[in-house]
Amino acid sequence: YESNNTIFSNLNIKVNKGEIIGIIGETGTGKSTLVDLIMCLIKPDKGILSIDGVNLYEDYSEYKIQSWRNNISHIPQNIFLSDATISENIAFGITKSLIKQNRVREVAKLAQIHLFIENNLGGYDQLVGEKGIKLSGGQVQRIGIARALYKESPLLIMDEATSSLDIKTEK
Repeated sequence: YESNNTIFSNLNIKVNKGEIIGIIGETGTGKSTLVDLIMCLIKPDKGILSIDGVNLYEDYSEYKIQSWRNNISHIPQNIFLSDATISENIAFGITKSLIKQNRVREVAKLAQIHLFIENNLGGYDQLVGEKGIKLSGGQVQRIGIARALYKESPLLIMDEATSSLDIKTEK
């Protein structure tokens, strides 16, 4: 961004625990930028980001920032899948021997991909191919949703996370 281009001015957002909010707007209005600010992926030029009364950037501490990020599960618009098993992609970043298979199945059911995995792919040990080449866009999206749910974070951020799903599944 150009330094003289203000994206937000006098923006104040308060989200209470358990609340569900949606950020909507036209393309290019700053929705993804706002999400990046909330996740501390970018730092505001002015103002503060306060979580439970704690300014995350006051007395800048990478520990504070990382602690906040650990509370977030994010489903981006574009899901990255590694050339690994379905289980490994759902429990992304977890050592294979530490993956909780019961949890993987539970979140796959919530993301409505369990039956497809069992019936069409031969189970959770099936390789998905580089970037999920063996899956449709909707199936990749569902694995991304299952991945976010696997983490069990108190904050779930979805950035157009259902754009590749059919209307019934999206609801």
